Amino acid sequence: MDGRRRQPRPGSGAYQLTDETPVYVISVAAQLSGLHPQTLRQYDRLGLVSPDRTAGRGRRYSARDIELLRTVQALSQDEGINLAGIKRIIELENQVAALQQRVAELSAAVDGAAATLRAREAQVHASYRRDLVPYQPPQPGSALVVWRPSPKRPKD
Repeated sequence: MDGRRRQPRPGSGAYQLTDETPVYVISVAAQLSGLHPQTLRQYDRLGLVSPDRTAGRGRRYSARDIELLRTVQALSQDEGINLAGIKRIIELENQVAALQQRVAELSAAVDGAAATLRAREAQVHASYRRDLVPYQPPQPGSALVVWRPSPKRPKD
C-alpha cells in the first residue's frame, strides 16, 4: 500500500469517484495502460505501481495508477531508463509533491498569522488615548545630552 486513503464503501452515502478511487481490475487496467497483466503484476512486486487490494487480495487500479503505468512504460521504452531508476524517479516526484503540499500549508499558516498580527496591531493602535500625552514640538535650541559613565580606575 502506498498510503492512500481508502474510499468509503458504496451505499454509505459518502462515496465519491476521484482519480484515486480503485475501480479497475487488472485486466481492464492492462487494456487501458497498453501493458500485459503480467507486467502490471511485476510492477506491483517491484513497488513501482501499488494498486489497492480488495478483501480477497485482488488488485484494484485507480485512474491515477493507470496514468502512472503509462508513465513507467514511457520512461522505460522511450527514455531507456531501467526499472530501478524509474522507481527512484517516482519516489522523488512523490517527495517533491509532499514538500510542495507542506510549503503550501506553511504559507497559508504564515499568511494567517500575519493577518492575525495585523488585526491585533490595529486593535492596539485603536486603543491608544492620544489625549493623555500632549505633543510638544521640539524647541529651537534644545539639545540632547548623552551621559557616559567615567571609566573605572584600576585598584592599586
